Order: sequence, then structure tokens, then C-alpha cells
Amino acid sequence: MILTLEDIKNRLHTRQTTPDDLQNTARKSLIPEAELAPAAVLLPLFQDDQEWHLIFIKRTEQDYDDHSGQIAFPGGRAEKGDPSLTATALRESEEEIGLRPQDVDILGYSRDITTVTRYRVTPIVGLIPWPCPLRPSPLEVERILFIPLEWLMDPENHRIRPWRPEGEEMEPYPIIFFNSYHGETLWGATAKIVLDFIDLLTP
Repeated sequence: MILTLEDIKNRLHTRQTTPDDLQNTARKSLIPEAELAPAAVLLPLFQDDQEWHLIFIKRTEQDYDDHSGQIAFPGGRAEKGDPSLTATALRESEEEIGLRPQDVDILGYSRDITTVTRYRVTPIVGLIPWPCPLRPSPLEVERILFIPLEWLMDPENHRIRPWRPEGEEMEPYPIIFFNSYHGETLWGATAKIVLDFIDLLTP
């Protein structure tokens, strides 16, 4: 499917707050809304040779990080000084990959999701110029990945498998896993955000 920038903008502007799917409903039933902390991630989108790509990070291994070592979008928990969740996503993106806020054109928003780590995450889609100088934080980011949107949209590249958090005795619940891309596996909350974004882009 060939997507223009106007296609992406228009489809994001028709964003709907639809009921959570099976994966998110399983999580939501376990976590009261009052216990969820606000967070935001940036979906950095760029076009190279007429092909759309999303930027991901691989988090460094950290004892304090519940998402340590995972593939993710740049972003994090909202702080008191952030005037908005958009500001949260832009601040975190600058800290993690050196992406300057003034280089990001906000296109719209995808659907919020909740995570087992007790966050309500707002995904914010931003267009960036390409090539764009990026500088990963050595403390937070092991590597930066550029994954074509067309690859992510291919249903052959992802599937649902049962999973449960390590150390928990709860029943496993369905989680999205993508196929390996350049040796890395995109799964869980980030994979859910990707599929929600793709769903919004699909007529």
C-alpha cells in the first residue's frame, strides 16, 4: 500500500478510542485506572527513497528498568515539568537519541495502551527529516533500529503467543511478537503500539 504524507495525517486525525483488544483487555482488568502513571512515546517516522520507516531503540540492560534490553520507541514517564504528553515524548526522544524537538513535525496520535508495568502510554507520531543526525545515549540506548513500515505491515511478520511476566503465577495471556529483524525481536507493548498505528493507517 502506497501512503502519502497526507494519507497518514488524515488517518491519524480520524483516531478513535475503540475498546481495547484481547491483549490490552487482559492487562486492563488487572490494573485499576487510578494506579496507571501517564507516559508517552514518540513514533519517529521518516521517508527514505519513497519508503516509510519507523525508528526504534534497544534499551540498555539496567536493573532499575522494567523494559531493560527491549526494543521500544523513545519515550517515558511524564514528569511534573512537562506541559503535555507531547512534550514528554519530545523530551525523552532528545535525551535518548539526540532528536531535537524542533526537528519533529507532530502528525497526530495513535491509541493509548496500558502496560503490565502500570503505565498508560500515549503514542505520538512525528515526522522527522532524513537524513537526521541522531546521538544515542550510552546509558539508555544500546542501538537504534530503522524498520520499514511495509515490513511491519506484512501480517506474515507477526503473530500472537501466550506469555506471562517472569516470576508471576498468573495465567499466560496473548502477546504480539514480530519476527526477528536484524537480530532483534519487537514484542509486547511496543508491538501493540505498532499494530494500532498500522490499523489506523489501513483503510
